[in-house]
Amino acid sequence: MKDLQPITFEGVDASKPLIIAGPCSAETEEQVLTTARELAGNGIKIFRAGIWKPRTKPGGFEGVGVEGLQWLKKVKEETGMFVSTEVATKQHVDAALEAGVNLLWIGARTSANPFAMQEIADALQDAGVDVPVLVKNPVNPDLELWIGAMQRIYNAGIRRIGAIHRGFSAYGKHLYRNLPQWHIPIELRRRMPQLPIICDPSHIGGKRELVASLSQQALDMGFDGLIIESHCDPDCAWSDKSQQVTPDVLNFILNTLVHRDATQSTESLTLLRQQIDGIDNELLEILNKRMRVSREIGQFKKEHRMPVLQAGRYDDIMQSRVKLAEDMGMSGDFMKKVLSAIHEESVRQQIEILNDRSK
Repeated sequence: MKDLQPITFEGVDASKPLIIAGPCSAETEEQVLTTARELAGNGIKIFRAGIWKPRTKPGGFEGVGVEGLQWLKKVKEETGMFVSTEVATKQHVDAALEAGVNLLWIGARTSANPFAMQEIADALQDAGVDVPVLVKNPVNPDLELWIGAMQRIYNAGIRRIGAIHRGFSAYGKHLYRNLPQWHIPIELRRRMPQLPIICDPSHIGGKRELVASLSQQALDMGFDGLIIESHCDPDCAWSDKSQQVTPDVLNFILNTLVHRDATQSTESLTLLRQQIDGIDNELLEILNKRMRVSREIGQFKKEHRMPVLQAGRYDDIMQSRVKLAEDMGMSGDFMKKVLSAIHEESVRQQIEILNDRSK
């Protein structure tokens, strides 16, 4: 996927983050047009609205269907905005393209299903158009599944492809509706640096008061744009009302976001990165020394018929090291992850020694 093309639209400043905004769902013609007019008045160029809404359980609002596509056509005619919607089947793709939808996105439930992704890819290939397609991450944190979904779209001849990071589902109560797990889109960027990545702070946060901070965090990490849910009367929305903001509030959020200038001189940054590279090498050497000691301990345990795992010792190390890290200004959760990974590797190497009959 090295020949991907940028996702650009006539009249949209390509030097700034791509902004897509509109209601979670198209509910009525009046609601769609009112929201679109307000957004357009604030300078938003790309309008979003869900026409087909996959719901967790039957009986909920599942979208107005093809009728809503006519409302999107009126948005284009009246405001000059580009329009986008979610597709999940061949019928959705065909209807959206026939209605002149400018951009398609694929939801998290659909991107997790290779059969559904292939059906959409086949529909796009049959249509013979290179419409921009954004693919949301699957509901579960599976980077390979996410990449595979985009590869299917690429194999259909689409070259304007982007990823939408909307967080990952998790059981239980959390601050966020969907856990960000930022390391996953960061790894996606490392593996596919040419791929545009758009953040969906509405679905990550699940609460309108989290949209601004999540948007800023995404831009700070170099994301290429934002897709934000905005409704003319969010408290009366038929779906996801708690995470939608009014067009005026959205305008305030966007005007307060800081866009980092990637074109500034990076000479000083290069020197700092060189320091990081050197420190990383030192860390690897230290970890290698630690593993050598762990292997010696493993040999001792083997000779004295001792078990590898000693929970009391591990608990003591975890508590003391985490406390020390926190005293140094580091996150306790971060240090727990580091120590857990080091311990897991130490145990793995010691078990290898115990199972090696040649020693």
